[in-house]
Amino acid sequence: MANAAFQNEELNTFKHGVHPLENKGATSFRAIERVPFVKEYVMPLSQHIGAPSVPIVSTGQEVLRGERIADPGGFVSTTLHSPVTGRVTSLGPRLHANGKMMPAITIEADPYASQRAQPQERPDPAKLDNRAFAKQLQDAGLVGLGGAAFPSHVKVQIPEGKKIEYVVINGVECEPYLTCDDRLMVERPEAVIRGTRLLMDNTGARKAFIGIEANKPDAVEALRALAPGEIVISPLQVKYPQGAEKMLIKALLGLEVPSGGLPLDLDVLTNNVGTTAAIADWFDLGIPLIERVVTVTGPGIPHPRNLLVPLGTPLSALIEYCGGLRKETKQLIMGGPMMGMTQKSLDVPVMKGTSGLLALTRVFQVDIQEYPCIKCGRCLESCPMFLNPTRLAHLAKMKVVDKLADYNLMDCFECASCSYTCPSNIPLVQWIRIGKVMAREAQNKK
Repeated sequence: MANAAFQNEELNTFKHGVHPLENKGATSFRAIERVPFVKEYVMPLSQHIGAPSVPIVSTGQEVLRGERIADPGGFVSTTLHSPVTGRVTSLGPRLHANGKMMPAITIEADPYASQRAQPQERPDPAKLDNRAFAKQLQDAGLVGLGGAAFPSHVKVQIPEGKKIEYVVINGVECEPYLTCDDRLMVERPEAVIRGTRLLMDNTGARKAFIGIEANKPDAVEALRALAPGEIVISPLQVKYPQGAEKMLIKALLGLEVPSGGLPLDLDVLTNNVGTTAAIADWFDLGIPLIERVVTVTGPGIPHPRNLLVPLGTPLSALIEYCGGLRKETKQLIMGGPMMGMTQKSLDVPVMKGTSGLLALTRVFQVDIQEYPCIKCGRCLESCPMFLNPTRLAHLAKMKVVDKLADYNLMDCFECASCSYTCPSNIPLVQWIRIGKVMAREAQNKK
């Protein structure tokens, strides 16, 4: 049905990959709703790849919605802003999505405040050079909203001797169940196009491509209605993990990011549609990253929805707004089922990289009977990076760390396609993650 909408167009893709059930029907047509404000918000200092943010507020201090509360802890780090008007109640460890107690800023919301963000001063983007533009993105607290949460300013800042020819915007959203990007494109296409144009103008890119899987025809139509000729809206075949930047670049441009390389090596800049819209919000409205769209869905949720959620909101508030958990719920995942993190508590807050909350009534790929490898080769056929997952997993299991690099361990971006296809239920991607930890520890010792 999805491909039928584009029957006269060639739908590109990448080689290998898998086709899990999409399970997007419960929320794909549900408009974004704002979740009600709650009493307490927890802002972990580690909400992105890189160094944690550094608090600039103190206990008892009153803050406004959108006010800066933490500075970057380094170049690969970003700012934090208060998601609500209220009072700082503590600076200390709180439960993080990774299951650990991590430093955080806790804010009690003012019940009498309007909770309207006050626009901040921002410069004319047309007058900014590339470094000043990147600094603005860092000041706005922008990170990749597709899940990885890589600081946006690091991507945008072009090193000496490099250039950007193409901007690639990721509207694929290939993870099952998730529809937050889909709804954002349908409801706010002007912000996506505006953010894309800002990136093109600042980096000097001559063309942009917005890749969207063919199961999102409304998003394609909404963006095509606004896109100028130099911004191409490209429907793609439906396949996982097409949202990975290397796979997306291959599908859209036919170019392959070299092993150990970056899109920048191909003169390409990639960004998620949510991040792109947030760039427009910062420069046009003066609103930093203080909220995001989250899909709350799954068979354990009575009323699945797409919600606009202030950062720091506890997962329990989202669950409550969607009708609570069904009693047969067995597992909660932050993100999608392929790459998301299982959660042990509803006290965990929504963070910048939280794209979804998934409640399952059966445990997904956990505590399933594992059998010996039958050498079927399905993991090789599914791996989009053409790696040998079973060999990598075996080396990690046997702790043969010095051989992992020979099989390009670090090229794996942990999409879990191998684990998904394994008929023996071997947790291949989990062993590969362990192998990466061991490899980094061995490198640090050297």
